[in-house]
Amino acid sequence: MIRSLLNYTTVQQAFKCTVFLSLFFLKSTLVAQTPTDALMMPSKNVCFLVSYDYGAFDQYWEGERLRENQTIATVSRQTLLPMVAVGIFNDLNLYIGLPYVKTESSNPNGGRFEGAKGFQDLTLALKYKILEKELGNGNLCILTGAGFSTPATNYLSDYMPYSLGLGAPEFALRGIVKYQLNNGFYARGMAGHLWRGYTEAERDYYYNDGSYYTSFMDVPNAWNVEAVIGKWFFSNTLRFELNYTGIKSTSGDDIRAYNAAQPTNKMTFDRIGVSLQYYFPFAKGLGAVGNYSQVVHGLNTGKFTNVSMGLTYQFNFVKKTNTGFDDN
Repeated sequence: MIRSLLNYTTVQQAFKCTVFLSLFFLKSTLVAQTPTDALMMPSKNVCFLVSYDYGAFDQYWEGERLRENQTIATVSRQTLLPMVAVGIFNDLNLYIGLPYVKTESSNPNGGRFEGAKGFQDLTLALKYKILEKELGNGNLCILTGAGFSTPATNYLSDYMPYSLGLGAPEFALRGIVKYQLNNGFYARGMAGHLWRGYTEAERDYYYNDGSYYTSFMDVPNAWNVEAVIGKWFFSNTLRFELNYTGIKSTSGDDIRAYNAAQPTNKMTFDRIGVSLQYYFPFAKGLGAVGNYSQVVHGLNTGKFTNVSMGLTYQFNFVKKTNTGFDDN
């Protein structure tokens, strides 16, 4: 296997790097219908999303210290994401996604570290609209969501920074609140907790603020928050957003100096971005999405810059006409 073919001391010296974001819906920074926004599709509607995301970093936080990638230069991560959202009822949506990920670096240490590629984690999620009512000069909407993800392939999680993900099952609960004014301006907030399980490494010993003689690593749980301000333009065909996303692990250790990152690390980051979504008036149901984001602060994570783009297509699988998105 990959790790057994490498000298471990060399790996430690070369992998002075960070934990990749393995969360499917955090990697996908597009603003199409997702479990963390306040868009709801009507019953019997389906929306397909295909997106491409390119992320890269040449600096990372080793604990709180920002360092440069000296051995492996710029590390990049490409993600092709197919996702489907289904309107089971007007107030209940289902999401299914399976990303394909490829990682590499611009200077792979003489070819010894080739990166990785393959399918990452299968994700299933539900979103339910609890309340919607007129309030003042706008509309208040309260939603909740739950999701579960698990590795779709037997990828090596303890291969940082090239690992496709953390390799652990995850269960998420989220609460979402949105207030939209009648002129199209809106604000949205989301808070969620992520419970993660164990991942298996290809070694029977590791250090996590103490010695562990096992191949199973306990991946830290985390809090996830989002804050968004945005506006709809041109009769709700164009959406513009400024967004903030934060992750904070509830436990874990720091990347140790001159050592490899590993799934037990405590990861924190603050990311800001700008997003656009457009529905084509000449092609009913067809839309385009795009996003730019930058990690501005972190702990045991890379200083990622991401650019994403994608296409969406929504249709009613019972009626011949498309009823469109609920713009709440």
